Amino acid sequence: MSRRCIALLGGSFDPVHEGHVALGNYFAKLLFPDELRLLPAGNPWQKQGLQASPEQRIDMLRLAFGGMSVPVVIDRQEIERRSATYTIDTLRQLRADLGPQVSLVFLIGADQLLQLHTWKEWDHLFDYAHICAASRPGFVLDEAHLPVPVAQEFARRAGTPEQIRDCAHGLAYVATNLAINISATEIRAALQRGAQPNSLIPPGVLDYIKQHHLYQN
Repeated sequence: MSRRCIALLGGSFDPVHEGHVALGNYFAKLLFPDELRLLPAGNPWQKQGLQASPEQRIDMLRLAFGGMSVPVVIDRQEIERRSATYTIDTLRQLRADLGPQVSLVFLIGADQLLQLHTWKEWDHLFDYAHICAASRPGFVLDEAHLPVPVAQEFARRAGTPEQIRDCAHGLAYVATNLAINISATEIRAALQRGAQPNSLIPPGVLDYIKQHHLYQN
């Protein structure tokens, strides 16, 4: 029997944008996971003051990821956690809930990869999941551009998509051909100016933002 594979995509999603969708779609086609599980943050320790409410962010996720080729599940555990949100705690809980055999694959963007060494117990994330990262235009994957511990860990743990599907955790993969360069901060600033960043946000999400008057002064 083949091993079950679940791709995990976390973030503040304030708002969800085309970069998030592109990241999910890319790894859905690369890994053929049985499920894409979205993990909207509750109280992310590295970010200040989310503007949209948890329910609004969940609504936007449903609109953005409604057309995915794999089943999509929205996991509320970080939103319901009263303490600060740490990825290591989320992965421990998911592993406890889903068992030791499932392949868990945590997806991150290039900006998160650059900051990975600042995350709580970052090197223990591999004890619970694989980590797959996506590059951005001009991003270089070497020790001159990545923090040395992260570059070394990713080199040591490098695996193929097939290997990632076939074992439960511990491998790393970096996609160097996914050109996404979208900032939620810049999107919020554009919306506050009254601009319409149509190419950066899924149409249904942009309509939702307008209807609920989000990200306005």
